[in-house]
Amino acid sequence: MDDEILASVHASPARRWMGIVMMGVLGFMLIYIALARPPAFQWQVFLLVVGGAALWMGDKMRRATDHGLELTETELRDTNGTVLARVDDIQSVDRGFFAFKPSHGFLIKTKQPGSRIWRPGLWWRVGRRVGVGGVTPGRDSRFMSETLAAMLAMRDLSDG
Repeated sequence: MDDEILASVHASPARRWMGIVMMGVLGFMLIYIALARPPAFQWQVFLLVVGGAALWMGDKMRRATDHGLELTETELRDTNGTVLARVDDIQSVDRGFFAFKPSHGFLIKTKQPGSRIWRPGLWWRVGRRVGVGGVTPGRDSRFMSETLAAMLAMRDLSDG
């Protein structure tokens, strides 16, 4: 098996920290509003829950964007070893303007469904769809998607 990395994508440091800080500020603001000027009890609970969720999401984004993505001849994987999709299982790549894809990214449709996984700011997978992008630089994501599309075109040509 050839493990040569053909393309890689890592989170842009400025976008990464901007997203993390925004989620943290949102979380702290909601919690502050809930405690400093308590509204009706049910709204106070709502603000505390949503504020806590925003802080949790910011930390999840911080941990997720610490990694990157690598494309090899056989698979698209996270740098921590999680396989997003095997190249043999990829049906199509959609980089279109109206595709339901992350910002600065692309959408992959696989032949077989996979488990639900979400790495905020980097990638997600729901069923047969894998979205790559978010806080990633557009040029790196575009290069990876074009490389992957070329690999799929070569595979389809060789299949007949």
